[in-house]
Parts: sequence; C-alpha cells; structure tokens
Amino acid sequence: MKNLIILSLLSLFAFSACNTGPQKVKVSTEYGDMVFELYDFTPQHRDNFVKLVKEGYYNDLLFHRVISGFMIQGGDPDSKDAKPGQNLGMGGPGYLIPAEIGAPHFKGTLAAARTGDMGNPDRKSSGSQFYIVQGRPQSDSALDAIEQRFGFKYNKAQREKYKAIGGTPNLDTQYTVFGEIISGMDVIDKIAAEHTGPNDRPIKDIKMKITLVN
Repeated sequence: MKNLIILSLLSLFAFSACNTGPQKVKVSTEYGDMVFELYDFTPQHRDNFVKLVKEGYYNDLLFHRVISGFMIQGGDPDSKDAKPGQNLGMGGPGYLIPAEIGAPHFKGTLAAARTGDMGNPDRKSSGSQFYIVQGRPQSDSALDAIEQRFGFKYNKAQREKYKAIGGTPNLDTQYTVFGEIISGMDVIDKIAAEHTGPNDRPIKDIKMKITLVN
C-alpha cells in the first residue's frame, strides 16, 4: 500500500509539472513577435497546430493575403520560396480539420481558414492555413445586425470587447477561432498596413517563423 501511495504521488507530481497552462506559440516576423494562447476547448485545432509547429512546417512561409481592417492570412506551404505574382492560398498538408466553431472573432484572435460553404457544408478547416483578425471597433447597431442575421446573442462582455478593441463579428459562427493574442497586437497593424497587389498578396514578402513557447 505504501508503494502505491508513493507511486500515486509521483504520478500526480509529474502531471502537475507538465500541466503548465494553455499552450502558447510565438509568431516571429521582421515587424516583431506575436504570442498567442491556444484554446483548450478547440483541441483538434490546437493539437494540429502544435504538431505542425514542432515539425517546423510554418517556418519561412508568407503572410500571403493581407486585407487592412480585416485580417492577415498565412500557412500555405506553396508560399515558401514563391515567385512574385504567384497565385497562393490553395495549399495545405492534405487533410482538413473538423469544425470547432464557437469563439468570437475579436481583434487578435487566431482562426482557421477554410473553403466556402458550397463545397464544404460542414465548415471543415484547412489543415494549415490560418488568419489573424484585425477588424475594426463595432457599434451596438452593427452587432445587433449580426445577431439578427445569424440568430444568436452576444453577452455583455463580448459586446463591450467588440466595441473597445474591434474584430470581425461577421465571421462569427462561420469559422473556427482557436486562439488569441497575448502580446504583439501592434505587429498585426504593421503587417496589415503593407501595400498589396493582386489577390491581396503583400508586394513585399512577409515571412514567418512559429515556435512553441511552453
């Protein structure tokens, strides 16, 4: 019995040592670093993102689609060493992730890109492509319209956050949000301000490197 108790205590200690809170990732660019906390309530997206980061999948990929006031998008493997003017946005690891839709699109949230509803009625996410929300501050009337359009209600805290920091509420209930920024919000604005060409690709290549923080 004593040995069992000791073994249980050791197991509990080992679990506590590994349980350091939500997984964080750092997205490094020439404009600075962004650190994100991944949501535990979107485990399939979290685990897939961590797996790809560990493999170095995202390193030297581009933010290939940038729309000021909306979002910055990356994660297409075809963007690595892409030629100027090359059409990007269709690449991936060869699989999709089941939707885990629920969290709102506040500024600084990390969400999974996907193809449209016509060919993707289950709203499955790309296996690697993601976007970071910039958006704009929202008004109560704009949020009212979103609620009426999609048939749900924001709580008071969500409304206040949308009005204070902004986001893209028109994407709520449509795409999976699986993390949020905890430092480097200014980097989003710097990247979003870059000049773009056809298909919203930045004229100047904006490379990324993503690493695990804990």
